[in-house]
Amino acid sequence: MAPWLQLLSLLGLLPGAAAAPAPAWEPPSPELLKPARFALRMYNRGRAAGTQAALGAVCGRVRRACRGSLYSLKATLEEPLCNDLTVCRLPLSKKTLLCSFEVLDELGKHMLLRRDCGPVDTKVAEYTNETLNSILPLLNKDPQPQDFSGKMASIFKNFVTTYNRTYETKEETKWRMSVFANNMIRAQKLQALDQGTAQYGITKFSDLTEEEFRTIYLNPLLREDPGQKMRLGKAPKGPVPPDWDWRTKGAVTKVKDQGMCGSCWAFSVTGNVEGQWFLNRGTLLSLSEQELLDCDKVDKACMGGVPSNAYSAIKTLGGLETEEDYSYHGHLQACSFSAEKAKVYINDSVELSQNEYKLAAWLAKNGPISVAINAFGMQFYRHGIAHPLRPLCSPWLIDHAVLIVGYGNRSDVPFWAIKNSWGTDWGEEGYYYLHRGSGACGVNTMASSAVVD
Repeated sequence: MAPWLQLLSLLGLLPGAAAAPAPAWEPPSPELLKPARFALRMYNRGRAAGTQAALGAVCGRVRRACRGSLYSLKATLEEPLCNDLTVCRLPLSKKTLLCSFEVLDELGKHMLLRRDCGPVDTKVAEYTNETLNSILPLLNKDPQPQDFSGKMASIFKNFVTTYNRTYETKEETKWRMSVFANNMIRAQKLQALDQGTAQYGITKFSDLTEEEFRTIYLNPLLREDPGQKMRLGKAPKGPVPPDWDWRTKGAVTKVKDQGMCGSCWAFSVTGNVEGQWFLNRGTLLSLSEQELLDCDKVDKACMGGVPSNAYSAIKTLGGLETEEDYSYHGHLQACSFSAEKAKVYINDSVELSQNEYKLAAWLAKNGPISVAINAFGMQFYRHGIAHPLRPLCSPWLIDHAVLIVGYGNRSDVPFWAIKNSWGTDWGEEGYYYLHRGSGACGVNTMASSAVVD
């Protein structure tokens, strides 16, 4: 079985999977401790004090080469109990992890080649396997059992209050609470799988099934339709700044909210054009997404669209009106574009390199970039730098358009700063931070920009 499949099995994300039993350990060879401690440092990188794991038992083997040694290690890591219910959602946070590490020691310099971690006999697995089916009849209209968790009910009640949820019937309330509880288990598994510093937990989407979330908020056309062909933009020459943020330089409008409409493509494009107009004309204007929903006859409004088609529509129409003149309603209407009210125009559009170093160089010189990503895990993203496993967040399954506005590092973890269109009550005040340099979730596969001369 491939390593990532083994990890999914370990976390119970494959049918019939269960958490791994605790291994039998022998005292570790002193030679294994140094690479194990290095692997622990890499695991804890970017984690705040008080949330870092401690090294438990270690075993493994070593293979020698002429210039160094390759260590294949198994280790237990002890993580502190999580007391933040907005992240943990239940008193069942993972405590002990079983990790497989491969560490290369070449001429005294260590490099982490592989890291797979999963829970060992955690309360999550115990709750899922032994209790969940009995207390969360997800598709059953029978009354909830007498022993339904009071803590679960309390957390759900807080969610309903926080996000102003109302349900029409007691049956719908019961169903949404069971969806919510199941989603909390899913979010904890996402947390265990993430290779970055992201925290997953309760969000305003926590009472939606995965299918509902995808249908309402995401954009399947991105992977189905390549859109109109664009010429390749030239990467700028010269050194690339170590970090950059267009938000601090006046090129980014406030975070917007697409509502219950798959119009992310329009928000990604208007965000890019807003930045291009600011950089070339010196004025930051909030532009109309509704104009694109109504007047772009190639794309499909709330059913999805592609940035390259939207650029073409803007050129054909003769420009974009402002948000103030053509306000957003979140559903398809008759096109009421007025050329006299158009405040901006574009001359062309370009496709950008898939090399992330070149993307950073282009962004630092030319402005925010429209990109498309696989939105895996974003339903439950709260903060931090997301870095899902590649098999779970395939670059070929992109389904959400967003806007890169900057890049940098947090505790040596490289990131893209991404403006989303789900409002400021999601993520880090409306922003998503995704690992930079690994092609995470296909962030580099559909980068583009308008051109304003």
